[in-house]
Amino acid sequence: MNAPVAAAHGRIIRSEFRPHPWLRGPHAQTLLPTLLRPPPAVDFEIETLELPDGDFVRVGWSGAVQAGGRIAVLVHGLTGGFESKYLRGLARLLGDAGWRVAALELRGGADTPNRVARSYHHGDTADLRLFWQRLRERDPAARIAAVGWSLGANVVLKAMGEAGADAPVEAAVAASAPFLLEPCAHKLRSGFARVYQARLIRDLRAMVGRKRELLAAAGVDVGAVLRARDFIEFDDAYTAPLNGFANARDYYARCSCAQFLGAIARPTLIVNAVDDPFMVRSILPSAEQLAPPVTLELSRRGGHVGFVAAGTDGGFSYWLEQRIAAWLEQTVPAQASSASARLTA
Repeated sequence: MNAPVAAAHGRIIRSEFRPHPWLRGPHAQTLLPTLLRPPPAVDFEIETLELPDGDFVRVGWSGAVQAGGRIAVLVHGLTGGFESKYLRGLARLLGDAGWRVAALELRGGADTPNRVARSYHHGDTADLRLFWQRLRERDPAARIAAVGWSLGANVVLKAMGEAGADAPVEAAVAASAPFLLEPCAHKLRSGFARVYQARLIRDLRAMVGRKRELLAAAGVDVGAVLRARDFIEFDDAYTAPLNGFANARDYYARCSCAQFLGAIARPTLIVNAVDDPFMVRSILPSAEQLAPPVTLELSRRGGHVGFVAAGTDGGFSYWLEQRIAAWLEQTVPAQASSASARLTA
């Protein structure tokens, strides 16, 4: 009898997520966690990590310190950070399960400006990969996982593909990943999605305003950046020239994570909703585009970084972070089994 042949590509599965009956639409799913959810209580101990180019990023640490233990590196979305509720919710769940959590605040993501003109973007994986390496140097026996949401999902998936079999992490999760950036940028110029874009552009303008003199000295047309009405105009005026891209289209083409999915060599879960208002369905990859260790879990509903279900009491339950925590617990189990009982799939 012949041995089974390993699959040459990844797989796509149907999610078990069921939305709260009051929140079946994509905008309700997207907005409620941001507007109405109380911030999950997590105490981060902040480390400033110096970078080789003279800049810095900050890392928010929580959970118990244990040599050779499990560390989850969490990467926020656009204009997110330590206060992002989805990040704090997962940090609390993982901390309860015995993980050490390291929330990476991407360069320029804080209210305090970073030291150089450029800030983070969808394709900027160097700082994440450097941090992974620093973790490995500090504790060679540490068992590292990575999680990213939205922009952070793109960064994590791109970094995993770039590193391939050399990735110093055991597993990764990406939520609401924008597989192809240009179609997403166009989607955000139309309909109700313009509301999300306006909010994000406002926050990006504030970031630029805090670095006005530094940017002007670097030759950036700050006025054009502050006049940008959408992501394409913003990326043409700011992201592309500061990071060596010809224009926004070149930036989107070179930084979209879809082209890196086939090179991922570690177990990776991607959770996306088909009704995500930041995206179009045509960007979803096929199973043939996924490396064998990659699973794309698709839900009909859930919005963008939403996935709000009904709790046992009929209230709101944040299914996405529960799903991520349970998958990580299964994929990177604790050496002792005591922590596993704290999470349910």
